[in-house]
Amino acid sequence: MSQAQQSKSLYVQVLVAIAIGIVLGHFWPSIAVEMQPFGDGFVKLVKMMIAPIIFITVVVGIGKLTDTKEIGRIGLKAIIYFEILTTIAMLIGLVVGHFIAPGAGLNIDPATLDKSRVATYTNAPHVGVAQFLLNIIPDTIVGAFAKGDILPVLFFSLMFGIGLAGMGERGRNVVHFLDEAGAALFRVIGIIMKVAPLGAFGAMSFTIGRYGLGSLVQLGYLMACFYITCALFIFVGMNIVMRITGLRLWPVLKFIREEFFIVLGTSSSEAALPSLMGKLEQLGCNRPLVGLVVPLGYAFNLDGTSIYFTMAITFIAQALNIPLSWGDYALILAVLLLTSKGAAAITGGGFITLAATLATLNGKVPVTGIVLVLAIDRFMSEARAITNLFGNTVATIFVAWWEGQLDMEKARKALSGA
Repeated sequence: MSQAQQSKSLYVQVLVAIAIGIVLGHFWPSIAVEMQPFGDGFVKLVKMMIAPIIFITVVVGIGKLTDTKEIGRIGLKAIIYFEILTTIAMLIGLVVGHFIAPGAGLNIDPATLDKSRVATYTNAPHVGVAQFLLNIIPDTIVGAFAKGDILPVLFFSLMFGIGLAGMGERGRNVVHFLDEAGAALFRVIGIIMKVAPLGAFGAMSFTIGRYGLGSLVQLGYLMACFYITCALFIFVGMNIVMRITGLRLWPVLKFIREEFFIVLGTSSSEAALPSLMGKLEQLGCNRPLVGLVVPLGYAFNLDGTSIYFTMAITFIAQALNIPLSWGDYALILAVLLLTSKGAAAITGGGFITLAATLATLNGKVPVTGIVLVLAIDRFMSEARAITNLFGNTVATIFVAWWEGQLDMEKARKALSGA
């Protein structure tokens, strides 16, 4: 079977597995919730590979460079792009949340909110900007890999790659060894991807079995607004970015369809990170650039999460009948531009970031209001993860084009299925 046929077979299997999971969760919920280990196990398998894949890709890429200044230039361009796009995403979320007003008419009394359900997030220490930057430096090298945190691993990989690049011929021997080791790691990723349908089935079965399709009706309007907003951001905003590079968005989305279904099934964009890096190299993006931009994007370029933050805050305020001025919106935007960067660094970081942002409004919107979005957060996480996946794909292609490291002929051949 050719690689194209294997690829098509995988995404069909994942799609069928998701459909079976939905049916099982709806009709036999007690059995469906027992399928959770399959989803959790698949995500753990992928996360097991993220740190070594990032290390090998970054070190080998940088080790082959002759100009180490190129690293800083690529990183700066990536950060500039991330900040612009995430700001646009937050603005879109605010505008849609304000004018569509999905929370209007709920008329919820703040005194009736169950504070115990959000105690985990409201009492947790929020990671500030200074602490977030300090956390990039690992306490130990082994600790960075053991925890699987992307940024500390990326930081050490950059330092090690730069060290190898300065060693001349001796460093090239190490780079060659790591390059061969990387080929073996990607073979392991190929083996793990074979069980992706089982992981997607387990995760979707548990979600539908635990929360049920009926539980979505009450807050379905917010979900619909959020999904539509994410779709508009992808097909309008990202399409404009792709047009600038000379490529079209739809063929790129088709090219990463397997990763899309994996993320849809597992609600985790990290589950597709290793295979996405391989796909972007096939698409003509230079390997060192992919190894640097993609991991950075998973920490800084959270377009879907940015939309979610601003829409959730406006929804909570509307549901509690608390009017927000444009000054409040400006404050929310300013705070989120800083605090959202730590959202991916810790478990439950999204809710902790929401709690911290509401706390900056001087009590105008009670922090306990986040209980209103707890019930549907699991269902909205798919849209967040998918938007983040597509956002990082487009970001890498754009930075590669901006840097002159995008092989357009190779990209067009890959997108045409050649």
